Amino acid sequence: MLDIFSIFTKGGIVLFCFNNLSNANHTTQFATIVNNFVKTVLLQERTDKQALEHQGLRLQYKLDNEFELVFIVAYQKFLQLSYVDKFLDDIQLEFRDKFLNQLQNRALSGFDFQKEFQFILKDVEERTKEETKSSRPMKSYKESEKAKQKAPLVMTVKAAKELEQQKKLEEETARKIEEQKKELQQQAAEPEEDMVVKNRKKLFAGKVSKEKQPKSPKQPEKSKKSKEKRVWDVAYGGANANGGGELDYSKDIPEDLEDRRAENYDRSYVGTMSGNLKGLEVADSSDDDEDNIADEEFEEAIRERRAERENVKQSSKSLFSIFSGLVGSKTLTRATMQPHLEKLKELMMSKNVAADISEKLCESVAVKLDGKVLGTFEGLASTIKTTLSDALVQILSPKRRIDILRDVFEAKRAARPYVMAFCGVNGVGKSTNLAKICFWLIENNVRVLIAACDTFRAGAVEQLRTHTKHLNALHPPEKHDGRQMVQLYEKGYGKDAAGIAMEAIHYAQEARIDVVLVDTAGRMQDNEPLMRALAKLIVVNEPDLVLFVGEALVGNEAVDQLVKFNQALADNSTTENPHLIDGIVLTKFDTIDDKVGAAISMSYITGQPIVFVGTGQTYSDLRNLDAKAVISTLMK
Repeated sequence: MLDIFSIFTKGGIVLFCFNNLSNANHTTQFATIVNNFVKTVLLQERTDKQALEHQGLRLQYKLDNEFELVFIVAYQKFLQLSYVDKFLDDIQLEFRDKFLNQLQNRALSGFDFQKEFQFILKDVEERTKEETKSSRPMKSYKESEKAKQKAPLVMTVKAAKELEQQKKLEEETARKIEEQKKELQQQAAEPEEDMVVKNRKKLFAGKVSKEKQPKSPKQPEKSKKSKEKRVWDVAYGGANANGGGELDYSKDIPEDLEDRRAENYDRSYVGTMSGNLKGLEVADSSDDDEDNIADEEFEEAIRERRAERENVKQSSKSLFSIFSGLVGSKTLTRATMQPHLEKLKELMMSKNVAADISEKLCESVAVKLDGKVLGTFEGLASTIKTTLSDALVQILSPKRRIDILRDVFEAKRAARPYVMAFCGVNGVGKSTNLAKICFWLIENNVRVLIAACDTFRAGAVEQLRTHTKHLNALHPPEKHDGRQMVQLYEKGYGKDAAGIAMEAIHYAQEARIDVVLVDTAGRMQDNEPLMRALAKLIVVNEPDLVLFVGEALVGNEAVDQLVKFNQALADNSTTENPHLIDGIVLTKFDTIDDKVGAAISMSYITGQPIVFVGTGQTYSDLRNLDAKAVISTLMK
């Protein structure tokens, strides 16, 4: 039994609605699930999903791309209604046939469709019942062929075959053993003198062969070269810094060596990152591909027109029929789109988009364009490519506002620190990109506390300590009213990461520090104990933003990482609404050339935006993602 059925345009105008629910809560629930459908399917270009579920209701839909209509139905999830797909097909055809003129003229009012709806619904339900009754009833076990077979006989035959094979194996093994015994007996029967003679001959032959080998001439010994003293530059305590010419290894390392390195750090990019980050600079694709596609389609159209004109001349048709062939329309079908979609799928996979994501995107484009009518001068390949590009832009565009600086200042007005937690697998660059984000924040006059919660990896705390010294050297306290812009909160190794993060947040609130950046240990998505520890850290400390740090180098692996990280955070959370990944930091983007597909895969899986993009090794190599630039590179 259907609960709610509705027909509305993609613009949001409701043309017909049937409500079989008397409860107002259920009606509100349907409105919620329809809004969710519009956000996640229509706006996010995920039309490959044929059904959605929400709080006990199951929703199925069908798109009419020619008139931009959506046919949507909802029913209780526990019901197994096999006729819904057939019902949606029939209702679409009936609605189009009855209101064809109104739909063509865009007159979106006066749709009296109640009688037809009830008739089609009854007809489909009755046909389904008849088909169920007419189908053969299930046989009992006694009536089945298996029960009629003689089980003991079958078992006996099988056992006999197995026994026969086992006997053959035993006979073969016994024969081999007998052969080996005979060989040993023959060797034992030979006289000992003959054996001694044979052994001496073998030994003598070996000695002779060794004596005949020419000896290699003795190479002269190389004179041992003493180790040269290394000359260090100023940044590492060299001649100018120490007052001497060379670095003496016998002396102790100066205590202020790290400070002198930081003082001589490159400051050319200080003051260049105030305000919002710059957009990602990706070379725009040339129009060569589009021109080639257009040329091919133009040449194909010319060939078709010439063939039509030849046919016209041969059949002596009127002059008007020549021009009638130049005007017309073409309805898109899956068969005509399939070759172009396969090419686009291969293109995306070659640019590092995950295989299943590429397939879903092509399926979404096929659903969106199926039944759409092309104009006379619209090309099939260019239409499919444009539709896919629009879908990719929608996927990469954030569904919600991401303005970290504004959120930081709002938290500051509320007298609390803004907390960002970084997570990801091993070796993706969490600590390095945390330092880049820290540099961007202090460039905007924001005080930062780094919480060293990676208590597993050797050298993790020292790495953050080095970054802290360098960042403070770039923005010394003298320039900020004596305030230290970056501080490190550390408790050593082997401690509970969630407890260290909590203490760091309390310390930041007391010291009136604006932002807390929580660095966590790298962990593989299959490591259950570490994933539980990460979920505990997020549940206990409730960070404002959970960022997943991922490499731009990965393809299918990115999908597996993000799915399992989100799943682990959901499974190990003790709250009703678990805090999942809020955004993505895409690292090593400068190493991939045009293989930008990881950005598509990550955004598609999580539905969350890419907040930062790492493009190099210095603190200023941090960018915002420019969706159009990435798509133009992907579609080259």
